Amino acid sequence: MREPVDSRRKRILSVVHARGAVKVSSLAEELDVSAVTLRRDVEELARAGMLRRGHGVVRPMGGVERTTAVPAPRDGEPAGEGGAIALVVPERHSYLYETLHGARTALEAAGEHITLRIAPQAAGAERPQVERALAAGVRGLLIAPRWRSRAGEEADYGWLSEVEVPTVLMERRPRAGSALHALDSVCTDHWYGIHLAVDHLVSLGHRRIVLAARNDSPTARSIRAAFAEIAGARPEVEDWAVVLSSPTAGPGEPGSREEAPDLAALVHGRGFTGAVLHGDEDALMLVQKLAENGIRVPRDCSVVAYDDVVAALGSTSLTAVAPPRGEIGRAAAELLMHRLAHPPGTTGPVRRVELLPGLEVRGSTQELPHPAH
Repeated sequence: MREPVDSRRKRILSVVHARGAVKVSSLAEELDVSAVTLRRDVEELARAGMLRRGHGVVRPMGGVERTTAVPAPRDGEPAGEGGAIALVVPERHSYLYETLHGARTALEAAGEHITLRIAPQAAGAERPQVERALAAGVRGLLIAPRWRSRAGEEADYGWLSEVEVPTVLMERRPRAGSALHALDSVCTDHWYGIHLAVDHLVSLGHRRIVLAARNDSPTARSIRAAFAEIAGARPEVEDWAVVLSSPTAGPGEPGSREEAPDLAALVHGRGFTGAVLHGDEDALMLVQKLAENGIRVPRDCSVVAYDDVVAALGSTSLTAVAPPRGEIGRAAAELLMHRLAHPPGTTGPVRRVELLPGLEVRGSTQELPHPAH
């Protein structure tokens, strides 16, 4: 079916507004449109005053391209970031990439120019990326630091609190009373996510529950603390434990000697009938290991994954807590644009926004035939 003209032209405008300037040839290839058709669309859009064209390049109209002078890029620095909004996220982090996609969608819809910077896995890798973006003239920052350990997290508090452009943290909640307490942030309420998981298992009659979780991210630390609090306070829970989900899932903390146990042996030995597993990839691998040791999911042990990135793709589709990853990014972008649209000091108090996750019930949990009392 041929794409409607209006739809095609909206796609053209979306790309041009997001990039700031695009070669006509590249735009035709990216949108899978013939060069003749694209040039005709560009001519009509330019005639309508919706974009500018010249010398084989298409540019947006109005406020997307800004005339404010910005520092010249340093040697090796990519050009064209002046007036953009910088998004800084860690490499190889599928969970945060969905958050990034949500932010990008909101910014592109608003016609903002975006520059993406990927921070390597080394400790403190976000700072040089932010400094380079600032030197290139970005006017706002959305950032989700890796923060493998609390020490690494707090090492970033000082310099990040002094960034001189509007900044919003995505899926991160700094320590109360820290230098970043008064920085805008949008994140998932992970306490509520663990509440959903434990409450679901308890409602099915499970009284012995183990959390196998990572220990190398702010989300993992929040999940561990929430589980200990919630399981310890539920009178129905007779026994519970928190263990490392895999040898590569931590430790994030310097000096920590936590080791990943044999989960199958632990389930057998302590009679756990319910498990919460973080994150999805570790959860799928642990379910496989349980099966290899004769523990069937959900017949012998009900499992709830935490993340819901790939939880539904296993041979047993996993019940999972689903943080609103895309909505986190979208809300963070909207908050940043609100700050940018108004003079400093006129946009109201700092906001620490929390969005509630949901629970996707699938095939890895079921009611116990005879709940223990």
